[in-house]
Amino acid sequence: MISVKTAADIEQMKKACRISAMALKLAGEAVKPGVSTAAIDKIVYDFIVKQGAKPNFKGYGGFPGSACISVNDTVIHGIPSKSIVLREGDIVSIDTGAFIDGFNGDNAATFACGQISAEAQRLLDVTRESLYRGINAAVLGNRIGDVSAAIQSYVEDNGFSIVREYVGHGVGANLHEDPEVPNYGKPGRGPRLVSGMTLAIEPMVNEKSYAVKQMSDGWTVKTRDGGLSAHFEHSVAITPNGPLILTTV
Repeated sequence: MISVKTAADIEQMKKACRISAMALKLAGEAVKPGVSTAAIDKIVYDFIVKQGAKPNFKGYGGFPGSACISVNDTVIHGIPSKSIVLREGDIVSIDTGAFIDGFNGDNAATFACGQISAEAQRLLDVTRESLYRGINAAVLGNRIGDVSAAIQSYVEDNGFSIVREYVGHGVGANLHEDPEVPNYGKPGRGPRLVSGMTLAIEPMVNEKSYAVKQMSDGWTVKTRDGGLSAHFEHSVAITPNGPLILTTV
């Protein structure tokens, strides 16, 4: 069942989203050669807790970190580790979330570690822009498929591929709610967008094939062909005045 929020709910949800967005900003600023993903995870944890909120990923389904930190060919759900030390030229996808006052915030971005290749930068640029293409399609009267198609067409027109196995989702009192928000699909399909829906829109874009594989730890998802992957995400409210990005600093 899709949860439709009141205007008061959305105002309250903004707090969790702002905390999540600031945690992501701080994490991105920490992306430098020689820094471990565990150190970045601690920055996220310490900040969110200091705000009186909870890192909503920590313990979710048994996940051990406060953030998912995914490097290079890791698509999503990278487990923070002292043994994963960032190097010049890496791209680092960080997904953070916070829970406070009954609501969740959820957002992600991919950061350059030092100087990265031109193709890696293009992957980041296209993935980020595809997120905003999807958000711009999230207007009253459209359907989920219109959001999905806007993302897919932009990504594929630029020669990259969209991950199929993992999708965006509703977000609110629960971290993952209905409806699913695929990053691929046909316009005019799926649930109709109504005022008060809150969605986590999150394209995951691969440099080469969209095929992925889950590793033996049960969490880490990598590209099957070893190509790079990027991930950007915002929590967005559907309003009469257009889509409202909640995860802003």
